[in-house]
Amino acid sequence: MSLLAIGIVTVGCSRNNPEKIRFTITEGDLFFQDVDCGQLCDAIEKVTTGFNGANLSHVGIAAKNNDGNFIIIEAVSDGVQATPLQTFLNRSFDANGQPKVIIGRLKPQHRHLIPAAIKEAIALQGKPYDKVFAIDNDRYYCSELIYEIFLQANDNKPVFKLQPMTFAEPDTEEIMLVWKEYFAELDVPVPQGQLGINPGGISCSPALTIIHTYGIPDGFNQ
Repeated sequence: MSLLAIGIVTVGCSRNNPEKIRFTITEGDLFFQDVDCGQLCDAIEKVTTGFNGANLSHVGIAAKNNDGNFIIIEAVSDGVQATPLQTFLNRSFDANGQPKVIIGRLKPQHRHLIPAAIKEAIALQGKPYDKVFAIDNDRYYCSELIYEIFLQANDNKPVFKLQPMTFAEPDTEEIMLVWKEYFAELDVPVPQGQLGINPGGISCSPALTIIHTYGIPDGFNQ
């Protein structure tokens, strides 16, 4: 898998550990993943912080297919697609062999949006991946997909917050070499400061409760 998300200026969040409840997947659960995809994922995680310090470079939403089986609708390098749950979980593992995945669930006041959001996500299957991380270009990166489907479900009122993107080394204004090379290959300027969103930022949203961990993402403080 290639690039899945982007670097955003976000304030790190640290809350209580996931609730100790019996976990059962429900439609609309957000699956946050620490993907080991190389330099680009490392660059994303270097400038963002997820829930309890977790390095999160990908996110998808749980839904059911026509057979009643759970799938994860996600935007990856091949575009927006439905991925079998187990395939998603098998992408990256922690030191104990568990998937580096944590689960966020919308709080009760937002859960009525889930059916419409999933309908939007299904309709977007086949849309191309957004390599340049631009909002409103009919292409989608992983967290942009989640932002957009809930925006549409909520009558164009955002559930998750856009923030200025950064591709710079932390505490400097120097763009990371990996991003310079990435955008040079696309022949577009580095979109430093433009609005965007990333998995870590969504995981810290007050609209969500983190309810379960499959395994331990890098950086996660239990």
